[in-house]
Amino acid sequence: MSDTPFGFGLPPEEPEDGDEGKKKDQQGGGGQGPANPFGFGPAGAGGGDNPLAAMFGSLNPTDLGAAFQQLGQMLSYEGGPVNWDMAKQIARQTVAQGTSDGTKDASVGPAERTAVEEAVRLADLWLDDATSLPSGAGSAVAWSRAEWVEATLPAWQELVDPVAERVGAAMGDVLPEEMQAMAGPLIGMMRSMGGAMFGTQIGQAVGVLAGEVVGSTDIGLPLTPAGKAALLPVNVEAFGKDLGVPKEEVRLYLALREAAHQRLFAHVPWLRSHLFGAVDGYARGIKVDTAKLEDVVGQFDPQNPEQLQDALQQGMFQPEDTPQQKAALARLETALALVEGWVDAVVHAAAKPRLASADALRETLRRRRASGGPAEQTFATLIGLELRPRRLRDASRLWASLTDARGVDGRDNLWAHPDMLPTASDLDDPDGFVHREQLDFSELDKMLGEAADRPDLRKKDAAEGDDPTDGTPRDGKGDSKGDDGE
Repeated sequence: MSDTPFGFGLPPEEPEDGDEGKKKDQQGGGGQGPANPFGFGPAGAGGGDNPLAAMFGSLNPTDLGAAFQQLGQMLSYEGGPVNWDMAKQIARQTVAQGTSDGTKDASVGPAERTAVEEAVRLADLWLDDATSLPSGAGSAVAWSRAEWVEATLPAWQELVDPVAERVGAAMGDVLPEEMQAMAGPLIGMMRSMGGAMFGTQIGQAVGVLAGEVVGSTDIGLPLTPAGKAALLPVNVEAFGKDLGVPKEEVRLYLALREAAHQRLFAHVPWLRSHLFGAVDGYARGIKVDTAKLEDVVGQFDPQNPEQLQDALQQGMFQPEDTPQQKAALARLETALALVEGWVDAVVHAAAKPRLASADALRETLRRRRASGGPAEQTFATLIGLELRPRRLRDASRLWASLTDARGVDGRDNLWAHPDMLPTASDLDDPDGFVHREQLDFSELDKMLGEAADRPDLRKKDAAEGDDPTDGTPRDGKGDSKGDDGE
């Protein structure tokens, strides 16, 4: 193929026909001249590693059709702040490449599906003794990594779009108003590129995370609709590979965690909106580093679109150092810790008497959640947020103390209302919270109901106090005897 626009072709140092090949390559845009306006050259062609290699694959001639199609999608995108079609495509490609340890994704077979269903069913039976919340797993599914990507992308969109929207708006705001009209096409192109770059980064992060998670609730947020407990058999096996624990016990312990999360999300109806609201509240306090963005916009070169990707990789988000933002961060960290701490305490209570490996598996998962993985670090860079329960151990101790002091029912009743939950300061003083008098919301509801009924009661009393013959009210003297009789 002699004419290769946009720089997609054979490396110039390996021409097909000697000097003639070099001449053809220069004419066809194989170098970095005017015929190559976007600067997408092959790796090793003088341009370094291709920053969009995740989108364009190996860039051999057989990939040209797909490469041009994706380039067109990137430049013509006019949707929201993130190109989610591209994100899904990149995530699927990342999953297909396998993980760093060489583990490849695979379709789930009937035997694995049956094993997951039985593990979740048994886990639910064990949890009945450890929590007063009824089962929340209406079904149990075994997913491949690719299926996990498809199922969780809507939740990632809800999490990422608000921050990405701020970046998109900032791209237009960094230019003076009088220049924005003249630079309209450039701004539009930059926003399309920004949506594509965000989609690329999010897709890569979701794809990597799909190789790490063992279920649908690993990050503490409900990424799928309530009532569907999910495990990824290929990741469950990889997780337990070097633990020296029978794989059946590993699967069952992870099923306990998944089923416990499902109980919480299914029977605490306000919890999902509370968690996502905490994320959104924190995101609203994130500011874009306009100085860095202005530098990117001022030096934007259509031949080097990777500048936008580099800016995203380096992070352009800074949390505002205000009391409101600190409170939002504390609220989010506490919410994540309370969910994970409750699950940790409940699962340990259910597993300890039954699984010899319960303590070892508990500690392994605690460390795993505390450290996070590469994908979680990518999300921290992209949206300025680490989805990790920093105070997991504190929260777990508090829930365990509540169980000892108030019993299972008294502990789980705290999920009846968000105002009844422990706060960040309560995690500092768990004993104080455990022994503090808690407002009984059932009594409050009863009082409110009685107050609402008082007008009817007054009407009834007035009707009973009327004279049955002429309807005039009785005076106190005539009615005193009847009152005493009551």
